Amino acid sequence: MIRLETISLSAWLLLGSATALIIALAVWLGLWFRARQKKRALRARIEAVSLAHMQDVIVSDGNDGWFHLDFVLLTRRGIVVLDLRDVAGMIFGGEQMTEWTVMQKQRRFTFPNPLNTLYDRMAVVRSLAGEDVPVDGRVVFSARGQFPKGQPPSVTLLARLADSLGQETDPDSQDMVETRLRPAWERIQSAATLSPLRRL
Repeated sequence: MIRLETISLSAWLLLGSATALIIALAVWLGLWFRARQKKRALRARIEAVSLAHMQDVIVSDGNDGWFHLDFVLLTRRGIVVLDLRDVAGMIFGGEQMTEWTVMQKQRRFTFPNPLNTLYDRMAVVRSLAGEDVPVDGRVVFSARGQFPKGQPPSVTLLARLADSLGQETDPDSQDMVETRLRPAWERIQSAATLSPLRRL
């Protein structure tokens, strides 16, 4: 039987290091699993409102520049551009405001109005899709954000994305999908490449 006093200091250090490593690995795996579940839930919401989608792609702006697109959706109503934001706290913003404000418990900060870049992204996608194809867009915030004074136009929470986009009930919508939307979708797909700024 080994007596505790005979175990060397180096053995105790080794045991402590191994324990710390196991705890760190368990924490990392827990965080990784949680992030993976969030990504799956996000993709499930996206797939529920779209016939097809592209994720984390870039398209040319026509002037030697590029736009990153978090998601582009093919829906029965048209093409939809989604800009995802994960901002925690109470968010105050408006369509005409240059910056939006976030209030947290003991912190306040601002960020640029995301609608400006959303409209730019929509314009690029519209140029690829064609003028006769409806192109819409949303800035989608995670559940960590709240809009106590109301949401600006084209802004929604992820949980309300389906309601925000609405459901197409016109029986002729399938004909529009096949004759107008699918060819536009293929043009966008051929112009898009995977983004090096992949966020999800």
